[in-house]
Amino acid sequence: MGYQLTGRMAEVCSCKSLCPCAVGEDPDSGYCGFSWVFHFDRGEINEVDVSGLNLAFLGNHRGNVYDGKVRLAVIIDERADDAQQGALVEAFTGKAGGPLADLAALVSEVVGVIRTPIEFDVDKGTGSFTVQGVFEGDVRGFTAPDGTPTTLSHAVMGSLVGTPAYPGKVARHEVTDAEYGLQFKGRQATQTEFHYVAA
Repeated sequence: MGYQLTGRMAEVCSCKSLCPCAVGEDPDSGYCGFSWVFHFDRGEINEVDVSGLNLAFLGNHRGNVYDGKVRLAVIIDERADDAQQGALVEAFTGKAGGPLADLAALVSEVVGVIRTPIEFDVDKGTGSFTVQGVFEGDVRGFTAPDGTPTTLSHAVMGSLVGTPAYPGKVARHEVTDAEYGLQFKGRQATQTEFHYVAA
């Protein structure tokens, strides 16, 4: 199974400043609660077109993210048909190899797979997202004095979540998950641009 996926990912986590995981450091207080939303501007997985769809994670971990102890729920866009859902789950659980297998290697437990409507409108670090019944938020990217978006490049996590990264802050973040105990207070935000390829 091969894939080519191009798009944007918006992250919110419980750390108080720029995401420590981005540069390979431990999270604040040794714990990270996080939400990620991926939007596929263009994408194909084993000849299944996933362009325009979204996928989300809600999770947490203790210690360094590279210790591979991430626990998360996978949330699939309700608009995905069975073939698209199967392709996304295969790719993002690492079964298709490539950079997504490296990302999946950080995960020790998938607590559930959920289908729900997902909306995504984040660009250059600023915008909003809604994962219906699970979490939603508004984020604001940092900027230079002239309004140019602040970027972070050549970071350790860049190969896994995309580069450049647009760091920012949380204007609003609400977690409504009651089933998996993954609630957290969102503080920092980062948006990336990804291009995943595997033969």
